[in-house]
Amino acid sequence: MYAVDVPWVASFYEMVAGLARTTTEPGYVILESPGFELAVVEIPAHLAQEIALATPAVRREDTPVKVAFFVPSIAHAREVASTLGGVIDPVDREWSFQGNLVCDGNDPEGNVLQLRQPLEVGDGGSA
Repeated sequence: MYAVDVPWVASFYEMVAGLARTTTEPGYVILESPGFELAVVEIPAHLAQEIALATPAVRREDTPVKVAFFVPSIAHAREVASTLGGVIDPVDREWSFQGNLVCDGNDPEGNVLQLRQPLEVGDGGSA
């Protein structure tokens, strides 16, 4: 994933998605969980100067990729995301899918993501 502010975006995925920082080098950070690796790479300066970041971030919905992260609690991730400049959609936008409660959001730079929380047996989740 390319980012203008690598440390900021990497911290977001550490805190919201529970990924572990395994490598920090000039220009990139590697985050991992069992069976998954996310490389947050600095956008080259000549391209970064053309990117206008907003607060709150404008969701980049025109991307063909949406990464899903399994988290223990979407509610907790929502709270943490808001302190780190990201957004997880409100509770009324959650739905159930394949045994998980699901909700979309974006990181501080607008990259789209999805969070999935395992449903308890008998818990149908939100509409």
